[in-house]
Amino acid sequence: MAPGLDLIWMVISFLLLIHLSSQQETGFSFNGFRQGDLHVDGVAQILPGGLLRLTDTSEQKKGHAFFRQPLVFNSSEPLSFSTHFVCAMVRKPGVTGGNGIAFFLSPSMDLTNADATQYLGLFNTTTNRSPSSHIFAIELDTVQSAEFDDIDNNHVGIDVNSLTSVESAPASYFSDKKGLNKSISLLSGDSIQVWVDFDGTVLNVSLAPLGIRKPSQSLISRSMNLSEVIQDRMFVGFSAATGQLANNHYILGWSFSRSKASLQSLDISKLPQVPHPKMKTSLLLILLLIVLGIILLVLLVGAYLYRRNKYAEVREEWEKEYGPHRYSYKSLYKATKGFHKDGFLGKGGFGEVYKGTLPQEDIAVKRFSHHGERGMKQFVAEIASMGCLDHRNLVPLFGYCRRKGEFLLVSKYMPNGSLDQFLFHNREPSLTWSKRLGILKGIASALKYLHTEATQVVLHRDIKASNVMLDTDFTGKLGDFGMARFHDHGANPTTTGAVGTVGYMGPELTSMGASTKTDVYAFGALILEVTCGRRPVEPNLPIEKQLLVKWVCDCWKRKDLISARDPKLSGELIPQIEMVLKLGLLCTNLVPESRPDMVKVVQYLDRQVSLPDFSPDSPGIGIVTPVLVGGSSTVISNISSPVTEFITHSIQYGIGR
Repeated sequence: MAPGLDLIWMVISFLLLIHLSSQQETGFSFNGFRQGDLHVDGVAQILPGGLLRLTDTSEQKKGHAFFRQPLVFNSSEPLSFSTHFVCAMVRKPGVTGGNGIAFFLSPSMDLTNADATQYLGLFNTTTNRSPSSHIFAIELDTVQSAEFDDIDNNHVGIDVNSLTSVESAPASYFSDKKGLNKSISLLSGDSIQVWVDFDGTVLNVSLAPLGIRKPSQSLISRSMNLSEVIQDRMFVGFSAATGQLANNHYILGWSFSRSKASLQSLDISKLPQVPHPKMKTSLLLILLLIVLGIILLVLLVGAYLYRRNKYAEVREEWEKEYGPHRYSYKSLYKATKGFHKDGFLGKGGFGEVYKGTLPQEDIAVKRFSHHGERGMKQFVAEIASMGCLDHRNLVPLFGYCRRKGEFLLVSKYMPNGSLDQFLFHNREPSLTWSKRLGILKGIASALKYLHTEATQVVLHRDIKASNVMLDTDFTGKLGDFGMARFHDHGANPTTTGAVGTVGYMGPELTSMGASTKTDVYAFGALILEVTCGRRPVEPNLPIEKQLLVKWVCDCWKRKDLISARDPKLSGELIPQIEMVLKLGLLCTNLVPESRPDMVKVVQYLDRQVSLPDFSPDSPGIGIVTPVLVGGSSTVISNISSPVTEFITHSIQYGIGR
């Protein structure tokens, strides 16, 4: 080659290197785009007028746009870049909106394996969260995805190799004029400016509507080390995908530089216009009128049904006898302030209890749903007890209400709640022995009244600590007569089936049915529960302590009966506590005929008569329950898991509650 040509070629090469270096240093700026400015794939295209559309409203599509030349990051130089772009997301008419867009850096322009779904065209299920992806992105997301722990459906996030953002914030901008943050709707269809600046250590992201200067405060500012993500050679561009939710995604202009100082400003006046598809006015008006008509009709029907059903009640012929005791649902609704949570007292198998206030006094309203025939029987049993029972140690039942879907029972409000709350839930004050003994005496007196003094014999059949209520003076009052049965004095009870709570049921229930003796057994279990401060059955305790009756008897056999008492009762009257524990064992005798009646129990507690002479080895003492096998009776005593057998036996006969 001639020397002159060599010189010319060297000059051209030198100038080309200077140009490429300058381009690499200063970056680029596009106020709208021309064909050839960018590399596009998928459904992305540059429209006439210079508008870049990443996706249209077709479903399951993706589109990418890259600056054709890769960015070369020299490890010897600080890793930094800045960009400013203007975008717009326009919804399809009549559609709530779809996925957003992302500005990103990638080591390759080949993203054909990315899913056209919520992954924004950047990842798929395999590459998401993979460090080998080497993708850094700023997402403008308009769908809240639980998979990616999105904060809402209108946010900006920083993504590193994953769509689970390392940091995100609701889309907004700082108004320097007003000195506060103002929200931006990414799906408004309006043009939005985005600035991303990384100086090697701190990444700042800012947003603003078109026509507003860059805010003085960033939306997101985070210290980051991108050296492990950004490789020596990276492509920069935009990505979007539709999945089943489609938007039009547009880029109007884009400026990029390796340094913030050399970033060129976009000329807003030269940016292309964003098209906004419109529905036909007539169709939109018709649809609007139809929707308004349907809403109005629903509101009118709803108001009518609400007024008709809010206080609707059910009345039957048999209720005439109890008419004076019936409350209107409206009065109970108002008394409980609409069964407000502030008046909620508790919940059990029977339903929920709320405190209410009537002009005369405070009340408790038990509210429970129908449960077929059994629910009706429990409800009628409670009502039947209302007119014929009157004793100071029974919870006064004032009346009832009945609706189509539920029953309501109105009783006197007990300020101190139920006994079990003080025994097992550490309610203050702690119950002293004198208070506990007074409660036991009161419940014994109530049972004596039910068995011998009421117009008919009343079998309560569900005596337990949670059904013992306490008034302001800690006087015990027996409540919940939903399981009660009535029969004439001298007649045999006609109860069928065994009901009650595991641990309180006499073993003869499965074969002989309920009687006053089964109530005595339950009261004996209550005596031991109150004195020992633990429930009749405790599966989590050591095996020898799981069944309370057996454990108390074992303590007596070891001549250490007092050790069975509640540790909170240390220092109390030991002889009196021992007597009450023995009475509890006597009442839970395996043989019903060996149990005292409630008249005797009251006399024992009042120390009018002494306990009969018996020992822990007396027949029936400390034996928990028989298991019926093929018509024979086998006594549970020394078995490996007494509670398992006990509860299994109870479930077999349908008596666990």
